[in-house]
Amino acid sequence: MELKFVDPRSLTDNPDKARRSRSSPQADALLLATIKAVGIVQPPVVAAQTAGGNGFVIDEGHRRVKQAIAAGLEEIAVLVVPRAEDGGAMRSLVTTIAHEQLDPVDLWRAIERLIALSWTEEAIAVALAQSVRQIKKLRLLANVLPAMLDHMAKGDMPNEQQLRTIAAASIEEQKEVWKAHKPSKGDPQASWWAVANGLTKRRMYARDASFDDELARAYGIVWVEDLFAPAAQDSRYTTDVDAFLGAQQEWMTQNLPKKGVISDVNTYGEVKLPPKADRVYGTPKKSDHTAMYLDREGKVKSVHFRMPEAKTKGSEAAGGEEEAIVVSKPRPDVTRKGIEMIGDLRTDALHEALSRAPIEDDTLLALLVLAFAGQNVRVDSGAGGDHGYGRRFPRHAATLFDAEGKFAFDPETLRVAARGVLIDVLSCRENISKSGIAAIVAGSAVGADGFLANMGTEDFLSCLSRPALEASCSDTPVLPRARVKDTRAALVEHYKEGHFVHPAALFATDATSLAEWLAKNTVMEVEDDDVTDVEDIGGGHQEVDGDAGDEFEEGFRDAAE
Repeated sequence: MELKFVDPRSLTDNPDKARRSRSSPQADALLLATIKAVGIVQPPVVAAQTAGGNGFVIDEGHRRVKQAIAAGLEEIAVLVVPRAEDGGAMRSLVTTIAHEQLDPVDLWRAIERLIALSWTEEAIAVALAQSVRQIKKLRLLANVLPAMLDHMAKGDMPNEQQLRTIAAASIEEQKEVWKAHKPSKGDPQASWWAVANGLTKRRMYARDASFDDELARAYGIVWVEDLFAPAAQDSRYTTDVDAFLGAQQEWMTQNLPKKGVISDVNTYGEVKLPPKADRVYGTPKKSDHTAMYLDREGKVKSVHFRMPEAKTKGSEAAGGEEEAIVVSKPRPDVTRKGIEMIGDLRTDALHEALSRAPIEDDTLLALLVLAFAGQNVRVDSGAGGDHGYGRRFPRHAATLFDAEGKFAFDPETLRVAARGVLIDVLSCRENISKSGIAAIVAGSAVGADGFLANMGTEDFLSCLSRPALEASCSDTPVLPRARVKDTRAALVEHYKEGHFVHPAALFATDATSLAEWLAKNTVMEVEDDDVTDVEDIGGGHQEVDGDAGDEFEEGFRDAAE
């Protein structure tokens, strides 16, 4: 076996070569680009001509020789081997069968190795006859969790859509999801659908954004390119949905037409128009209004609508008309998520106060009655089926019985049981368990404001609008920044060791709402000297002493104040 340098044009094709079908133009282009970039990595194998002939016959490497000629190489290295009895037919066949393309995982690792050796993405793309975008895509996939890569290398590959989702997630997220969905021992197939589904995040695309780069920076939006999307399409996206929608909302506010209104959508994604408004499907008139809204994909959409004619006495006499006034709806200071967080924080603080704060006995009893007036409380008479309400109450009542089953208890046991019932009943959470104004009054009565957790966190402050966030900088050394993201980060850093409570979270009762609640639920007094009411219920009766009722009502009002 000998290594020689020869002119590739002097080599003769082997008539017994195994590969007879033509290679694809793409494969030839790839090989040509590789030879131009790095030369022939593996020398072709040749054998001397049969007796009486000159030169060499190619046993292995016909395509390499052909593309070396196309590349204009004057000389290439060849490996000269003895002429086989079969003319090299078996050697050609074995080599052709043995050659196999790298699997995607090995290709990712090979590219990363080249990058480590100071190859640029552009140079690798030229050498492999690939686009730079394709190299970037392969490099992105190299960020897949090593445990997943090892499994993929065994031949179990996800589809492209699943790979895109997996590669876009962080290693920590991939680790958690792979731990839950990795195949068991002996199972060669992974549930890639379940893995991708667990890592799926909602994407908001730059092509759907109406706001510009300046507003994107103000909201801290960083665009990520989807390298799997078609090259001609703007595939930049962000998973910061709140920031994207906030920027869209601010753009609508800044670009609202003269007779415009920002509207919400219903559960079906349809725009909600003002009451009595008629949607205009044709060409709008100058007197018509415009409703701007965000659809389910976060795109800014607009429709035209017409308000009924509003007439005044003066305009009727003069035959004139007055248009209805439409007020635009700005973004609320606190988002829905922020309201829900406030509900959770309020509930935790209320429960903590009910467990530990000093509470007078009369206030405690008043709160117990107040708790059962909450809108999340229902008491069934037993005539109907069990709806699951109040199922936790018996465990508190059981503490009021002694070991012999007698209804006997000391004052401290009663206090603990009453606190437990209050905790189970009163809630500020934004769901079916919300007690409404009853919980706010209770929290004010027991000083639950002092038990509210620090709200100067990234999670909560991201729920505030720009004006509300900048208002939170007052009474602090933090100055509002040009970007909302930077202002939020500065506040988070400031309150890392401090304590911040948003005014909307305080247990302050709204006078109007409380008055409406009292007017709706106040029972008309029955004039009686000593007994307010006596009811016969199933042969029994209940008596409420008038003086005791007055004292209780006075204690309740003191607690509410």
